[in-house]
Amino acid sequence: MLSFNIGPLALPLGHVLLVLGFIMALVVGAIVGRKERIPIGGPLSDIFLAAMLAARIGFVVRYFDHYQNDLLGIIDIRDGGFDIISGVSGALVVLAWKLWRQPAIRRALGSAATAGLLTWGSLTLLITLVEGSARAVPATALADLDRRPVTLADVAGGRPMVVNLWASWCPPCIREMPVLEKAQQDHSDIAFVFVNQGEQPETIRQFMSQQGLSLDNMLTDTNASLGQATGSHGLPTTLFYDAQGRQVSAHMGELSAASLAHNLGRFD
Repeated sequence: MLSFNIGPLALPLGHVLLVLGFIMALVVGAIVGRKERIPIGGPLSDIFLAAMLAARIGFVVRYFDHYQNDLLGIIDIRDGGFDIISGVSGALVVLAWKLWRQPAIRRALGSAATAGLLTWGSLTLLITLVEGSARAVPATALADLDRRPVTLADVAGGRPMVVNLWASWCPPCIREMPVLEKAQQDHSDIAFVFVNQGEQPETIRQFMSQQGLSLDNMLTDTNASLGQATGSHGLPTTLFYDAQGRQVSAHMGELSAASLAHNLGRFD
């Protein structure tokens, strides 16, 4: 499962787990702090924001080459570019500072932070273990723009593969297309596959002509079956498979050059 639906809104599963961890921290903090009449919602929010800022800074520093020509992209967090290790480190530093400077909240804040980290970490690990063995290239029946049947394995041909699920009505899909087009040109050893969700070949051809795109491996999935098979309920979604057909990464939402490079690094 790559996303979680709240009505018509599809949220990346990683974001949902992070929010659940924060909520658990707030609940535990409220219970422990109530006994001691100490509110810790503010300190917890500070730690959470510090973690997000550190995670973003760590990611930008790591992939700064991809931001040099797009400095505004540094603050555009829609690409999902966050470094987990930097984020956890930032959270722990701020947590330690608050525990040192504010002895009165040590018990409540320590309990809350521990509960939040354990909730986020254990749920993430559990989902990884449960889904790990099932993340293989789906055998979903697709077709090329001439309506000839094809599968993802046929296109991969034993190479690592990047599968992009998109639609012409999806603004983030349109914005990330030039990034994927350039990557397809630069990485001939990787199969980049574009699987349109729910539209007809004529609509796809018209879209590519209007956008001036030149993309290989453009496929149709008129029933949007691939999204269902991979557990993705939102667009765009990009899946990364190694040469053995195992899913090594997934990204829901718009890709930047930096976040694409981060995911391509999983092939190494």
